[in-house]
Parts: sequence; structure tokens; C-alpha cells
Amino acid sequence: METVVKQQVDIATRRNKIHPKKLALWVGLVSLTMMFTALTSAYIVRRAAGNWLEFSIPSIFYINTLVIVGSSLTLHAAFAAFKREAGGAYKAWLSITFLLGFAFVIMQYLGWEQLAAEGVPLTINPSGDFIYAISGLHAAHVLAGIAVLGVALAMAFIRPLRVTPARKLRLELTMTYWHFVDVLWIYLIVFLSLQR
Repeated sequence: METVVKQQVDIATRRNKIHPKKLALWVGLVSLTMMFTALTSAYIVRRAAGNWLEFSIPSIFYINTLVIVGSSLTLHAAFAAFKREAGGAYKAWLSITFLLGFAFVIMQYLGWEQLAAEGVPLTINPSGDFIYAISGLHAAHVLAGIAVLGVALAMAFIRPLRVTPARKLRLELTMTYWHFVDVLWIYLIVFLSLQR
């Protein structure tokens, strides 16, 4: 009887364990959350110290919010197509996500140019420097996500579509990371908008 109970406990434990790669990703995401929380906290503290230039957030940053939210939706559609083994839809949605990721980074750059044109270049005032640093770090993490999407896209076109545990796990990890940078951008744009 003890052996049967032990086996059932072992099976239940194995079923509830998180995959080591997922755990590693979540630890990394918690670290990123702490970093951006520290940056936004430093923003608040530094703003209270004075010598703060007031300016508007570039309007393109708000449009960019729609772009990154759209990219999360298209990635979710790609995952649904992957699970159905609908190869054409999977490749199409994944390609759109990849392009939207690039569009986001390009629009970030255009936002920085808009800031500079409005008289807020990098290193002239701490308020502008924070905007460049926060949005620049976020853009760097989006670029990392684009690289991962690029690998997924290459695999989608190179290999025949088969739902295997390894491919499903890779796509789940990609989705988790991409949704994280999406939610992070929403937090940052709301935070920066409320500080104006």
C-alpha cells in the first residue's frame, strides 16, 4: 500500500513540476522586472530633486503601444495555428509578429528623433536621459525577442510542421518572453504618461 501511495505522489509531483527552461525564463523575467522597477523608482526620486525638464512623451510611443500589443496577438494566433498544425497560418502569423517587432524598434528610434527635434537630446537633462535609457533598454530586450522570433521563423520555414514537445516548449518560451516585453512596455508608457 505504501508503495502505491508513493508512486501516486511521485506521478503527481512530476506532473506539477515546471520545466527547467521555463523556470530559468521566469527567474530572468523577475530580474528584468526588478531592473525596470528600480529605473522607474530612480526616475521618481530624481524628478523630486529638481532641475527637471518637462516635455511631452513622443506621440509615436503611443502608436508603438498598439504595434507591440498587435504583435502579441499575432504571436498568440501563430501559437494557435501551430497547435492545429496549420503550417501556412503558423508561418504567416509568425512572420507578421516578426515584422511588427521590427516596426516597434524602428518606431522607438523615430520617437528618439522626435524627442531630439523637440529640444530633448540625450545628455542635456536627466528627464530626457531617463526616457532614452528606459525606452532604449526596453528596445534592446525587444531586439532579443526579435532574434528568438527569427530562429522560430527559420525553423517554421525549414522544418515541416509537427507539434513535438520540444518545439511546443520553444514556442511557449518565446511567447512568454514576448508577452512580457509587451506588458512591460504598457507599464512603462503608462508610468511615463502619468509622470508628465
